[in-house]
Amino acid sequence: MSYPIGKVRRLQQCTTPDGHFVILAMDHRGNLRRSLNPADPEAVSYEAMVDFKGQVVGSLAPAASAVLLDPEYGAAQAVMDGTIPGQTGLIVAVEKTGYEGHAAARESQILPGWSVEKIARMGASAVKLLLYYHPQAPNAGEQEALVRQVSESCRQFEIPFFLEPLSFSLDPAVKTLPSPAKRQVVVETARRLTPLGVDVLKAEFPLNVEDEPKEMIWAEACSELSDASSAPWVLLSADVSFAEFERQTEVACRSGASGVMAGRAVWKEASTLEGAARSRFLNTTARKRLDRLGEIIAEHAQPWTSFGLISAVDEGWYHGY
Repeated sequence: MSYPIGKVRRLQQCTTPDGHFVILAMDHRGNLRRSLNPADPEAVSYEAMVDFKGQVVGSLAPAASAVLLDPEYGAAQAVMDGTIPGQTGLIVAVEKTGYEGHAAARESQILPGWSVEKIARMGASAVKLLLYYHPQAPNAGEQEALVRQVSESCRQFEIPFFLEPLSFSLDPAVKTLPSPAKRQVVVETARRLTPLGVDVLKAEFPLNVEDEPKEMIWAEACSELSDASSAPWVLLSADVSFAEFERQTEVACRSGASGVMAGRAVWKEASTLEGAARSRFLNTTARKRLDRLGEIIAEHAQPWTSFGLISAVDEGWYHGY
């Protein structure tokens, strides 16, 4: 598989000059409401969501190669008010937040009224789909069909497809997968889903670090994930501390990752602050965190261009384009 010209150009917009992903994740919706007002998330207004996202993007986007935003509170707003710099890539989520169905057969859905075509039309650099997935879930086939659907639309519009699969336990009584099971699920998920037209995999860290403290084992799991993925992959931060994510980032990048999509590990404390305190945190602590991740990635990550996905251009290529 090689990427067409449109995807190559847009991936260049999302990466550093060295071909690494240093992406700020700011597409949070339900969990951001809970962070802004734990006692009454539904009381958080549209204006408060837009304002918070704008503050985070305005402070941190200059240190990122791209920003991931949602269409409801962030993507168009950040473009139209200028908080996302023109030279920074824009990745836009296509999914509805949360999931439908049974907890052991979670169904991801496209946000009603939204589409890959609209993301391409607004000038975005890439599409992101969050997918709840377990290879043994009874609806795994339906979730795979959704990946193919989004992949085909991205192929049609030559816009890169970032897939974010999230694992879960098939036993509702078990909140999180044990570390060996998580490793198996994350690796098998990459093996099954990346060949379906995924351009970049946004992957979970492939084990629970609380259960497995040895970084040597972390590296083995990340290398296994790299071997299973047919596309470049980046590490998501989930809701871990920055100190933990910093360690995970270095191990992952040494083991084949091409960068990160970092969200709450960088900026989550800002959601508990207001006014000048919030601005000060974002422009000092959060900015230093993102800069530090960029340093680690520059030193250790695998450039996406090294995956052999860019083909040579033949004379007269435009005749058949």
